Amino acid sequence: MSTHEQFAVDEISPSYWRVTFSNGEINLIDPDTIEQLAALITRIEEAPDLTAVVFRSANPDFFMAHWDMRADRSRVAAMKPAPSGLHPFADNLYRLAKVPAATIAEINGRARGAGSEFALATDIRFAGPGAILGQFEVGVGSVPGGNPTGRLPRLLGRGRALEVLLGGDDFPADLAEAYGYVNRVVADDELERFVDGFARRVASFDKVAVARTKALVDVESLPTAESYGASLQAFFQTSGRPENAHRVRSLFERGLQRPDGVELDLGRRLAD
Repeated sequence: MSTHEQFAVDEISPSYWRVTFSNGEINLIDPDTIEQLAALITRIEEAPDLTAVVFRSANPDFFMAHWDMRADRSRVAAMKPAPSGLHPFADNLYRLAKVPAATIAEINGRARGAGSEFALATDIRFAGPGAILGQFEVGVGSVPGGNPTGRLPRLLGRGRALEVLLGGDDFPADLAEAYGYVNRVVADDELERFVDGFARRVASFDKVAVARTKALVDVESLPTAESYGASLQAFFQTSGRPENAHRVRSLFERGLQRPDGVELDLGRRLAD
């Protein structure tokens, strides 16, 4: 039985691609996501004229919900290190941030945990007014694994980064914009047109100029590969501990990973 293709790529032109993510009822990230994203990033890296890539969701309520907490942990643990030496999950986020094309997230709905970490790995984030971002991992006794500890302080400052990471709460679009979590909020009926217009503008420019400019900004702003490895190692060491099983069990009893349950306001419900 073939694996569902989670990333649908629309090659609008040689210089501009639009990628739509779809995986189940709430767009969970799972081991298949890791493998498919690695292949997609390689494809982006090797496209000679590609200058702008937009990432969007097929689900208006969930951009990328978070990591699938019922995923096969043994499969994830058994994944071979990437050429960078990083686990493929961490390697994906590190490589995505450094591809020689501008990456743009068009965020509608919820992006928490690993979904937030994916959005943070893109260069530019535009959000609809209903978007919600957050890092809820401390609420289930885990350290976030996709290195928001490396990205958020650079974007938000130390105090606000710790507010996001230690509070585990939801950040609605307007507050995320005010903090710098996203670039700007655009009205629902204008978001797709706005993002498409921005991406087409960037894609119309010289690829060498875009890629070199981005690379110079990366030197000043991106975390190191080592920090990605340390973040994921901390996640592996802290997630799934028996002393926090009751927290996870309570969330599943209240509808975790279902489109009509606690997922809708997960940050607020963590402390219930």
